[in-house]
Amino acid sequence: MSLTRRDFARTTAVTGAGVVLAGSVDALATAPQALAATDLDGAQDAHGHPGIGYGPLLPDPDGILALPAGFSYRVVTYSGRTRLESGEPTPSNHDGTAAFAGPRGAVLLVNNHELKGPRASWAHPVPLAEGLVYDPAASGGCTVVEVRRDHVAEWVGIAGTSTNCAGGSTPWGTWLTCEETEDRAGQNGMTKDHGYVFEVDPADRRANRSPKPLKALGRYAHEAVVADPKRGHLFLTEDAAGPNGLFYRWTPPEGFHHGRGRLRTLADDAGVLQAFRCFDSGGRFVDDLSRATRTGTVYGVDWVDVPDRDAATVPVRQQFTDDQVTRARKLEGMWWGDGGVYVVSSYAREESPVQHDGQVWFYDPRRRTLTLKVLLGTGGTFDGPDNITVSPYGGLVIAEDGEGVQHLFGATDGGRTYPIARNELNIGTESAPEYSEFTGVTFSPDGHTLFANIQEPGIMLAITGPWKRQRRG
Repeated sequence: MSLTRRDFARTTAVTGAGVVLAGSVDALATAPQALAATDLDGAQDAHGHPGIGYGPLLPDPDGILALPAGFSYRVVTYSGRTRLESGEPTPSNHDGTAAFAGPRGAVLLVNNHELKGPRASWAHPVPLAEGLVYDPAASGGCTVVEVRRDHVAEWVGIAGTSTNCAGGSTPWGTWLTCEETEDRAGQNGMTKDHGYVFEVDPADRRANRSPKPLKALGRYAHEAVVADPKRGHLFLTEDAAGPNGLFYRWTPPEGFHHGRGRLRTLADDAGVLQAFRCFDSGGRFVDDLSRATRTGTVYGVDWVDVPDRDAATVPVRQQFTDDQVTRARKLEGMWWGDGGVYVVSSYAREESPVQHDGQVWFYDPRRRTLTLKVLLGTGGTFDGPDNITVSPYGGLVIAEDGEGVQHLFGATDGGRTYPIARNELNIGTESAPEYSEFTGVTFSPDGHTLFANIQEPGIMLAITGPWKRQRRG
């Protein structure tokens, strides 16, 4: 049943939720609470209480990762330097990652490798492991990394996929890897259609043989996916432009029960794939998420059926007119937490109604509302949020993919931000330095270790230190 505009207006009037329809670009810079406040040094606040975060970042003598005092890191994998069990080098361009409890205290991590186009384009593509290949022409895929206190092992989880981006873990213990491409067979050297989601089981290598695209989830530039553990819905983001991408919900067919490998058994048209449509408390349609110019903005959400999920002739996002669905530029990482979905819009520029340097939203499936939690104004300390995870210590940890120097940063429940790490690995030159984005932020199952990647050249890091509960801020 769809949420009517009248129902939403009545709900927001009772709860006192703030709902606005965005104004001009100037409003983004001047509206109260529009910009996420930043605590750079963790000093005391105006009331003498300890500030949020962990204090200033200290330079790394090894030139890889600046961290607060008391924190340290360990290199887990390094593209071209560390080796798979098969003897081949670790693939490059690390992206989305999730951690799972492994046997005898080990941690199993599934690591996407965002490699697009033909294999010859990359020095270290994902090896074409026998039985694990979808398209032998494609260079991307996933590796599984087993981490113990004194030992690391890595092997291929899936190969022959393309542009494996954020992805997402499932409540039943698997990984859904997402292809952020719309290449068809014959394009960019591919021999099969791409733009699909695949399931990878970190604990059962045999389950990953003969990879099958989950066509029921649609073919488009997939970024991330999360599963609602109660209702069974899958939520998916699309990182695309011309026009801007969409936020999707897949509803399983009646009687379907999730579990390891169950998605592979579904027909290509199983369930219902829908795109979202937002409106404010006055019943006004919201065409683009960039319209929201202050944290606390709440929109009601309806869902519109996708006409052709496999995009046989027209890309999915182009199958809708602009008055049918709500769009957003660079819909990126997602994570399930607090009974809903945290979802990132990385930035908005000239292609969007209003410009910003990043948003984090929260979708509440019970109330069918979308609330703006974090807003980064243009020219701020952090920009370009991408991969995201919910912290066991409160709030969020966000990987930055912005301009200049790149950070891992935290965001409190109240929307305040603080630095956690800084990438110090210069992959440019001394005169024109360049720092790759962070990806794949995820905590170990026990919450003691934060794993994160530097995408280029491809380094997985394990960060430990005096983690603490963060104030709401």
